[in-house]
Amino acid sequence: MLKGQKALVTGANSGIGKATAIALGRAGADVVVNYVAGREDAEKVAEEITSFGGRAAVYEADVSDEDQVVAMLDRMIQDFGTIDILVANAGLQRDAPFTEMTLAQWQKVLDVNLTGQFLCAREATKEFLRRGVVPEVSSAAGKIVCMSSVHQLIPWAGHANYATSKGGLQMMMETLAQELAPQKIRVNAVAPGAIKTPINRSAWETPEARADLLRLIPYRRIGDPEDIANAVVGLSSDLMDYVVGTTLYVDGGMTLFPGFATGG
Repeated sequence: MLKGQKALVTGANSGIGKATAIALGRAGADVVVNYVAGREDAEKVAEEITSFGGRAAVYEADVSDEDQVVAMLDRMIQDFGTIDILVANAGLQRDAPFTEMTLAQWQKVLDVNLTGQFLCAREATKEFLRRGVVPEVSSAAGKIVCMSSVHQLIPWAGHANYATSKGGLQMMMETLAQELAPQKIRVNAVAPGAIKTPINRSAWETPEARADLLRLIPYRRIGDPEDIANAVVGLSSDLMDYVVGTTLYVDGGMTLFPGFATGG
């Protein structure tokens, strides 16, 4: 499906990023596995990708640092020749009640979750525009998949920084999609719901927490990272060549306001 394409996945050493990098590799892409900490885990992801017969490389870079992002894309173009797919996945949380949230907590989340995606998308777009469409590789000059969250839509008390970063990401994604579509660059987003990842372990690892969480999910299942990875692979492929500026919610129905299922 993605044979011959070159993909970069940020924050790909664990969780959703790991599953996505592996799924892209399984679909035929060569993959750069980005990480900011945990090189050993990133190398294991790269080893799994190469087991499918593709190429993989491990790059350390902090996506919130402009110089590091520029260097990472330059290195990828040198090592792999180009980039066809960017999955801007790296993200984090620094939770606190609003009146106790520090400026450092606020700024760190916006720097990584929003500015980091801006920087990676900007640098990837420069290469997409330079290279243009290569029909035998893809119908598009490039694909960007922004990793968002249901909290670009659902307010989340105690997480003002995180929800704000994802709300801002939605508008950035849609604006980029509008601006870049005439150049045959497709920009979309995936918005996960409750997924079993290290970032939210406390929300699903005990029976009590699991029961509370399932009340928010009409489909009555907590998602796996592979659920998100499969959505990213689809959006990255020519099967979805006419999908532009869309957020694909992969959430078991969490955004269907399940509290109203029994009446308002």
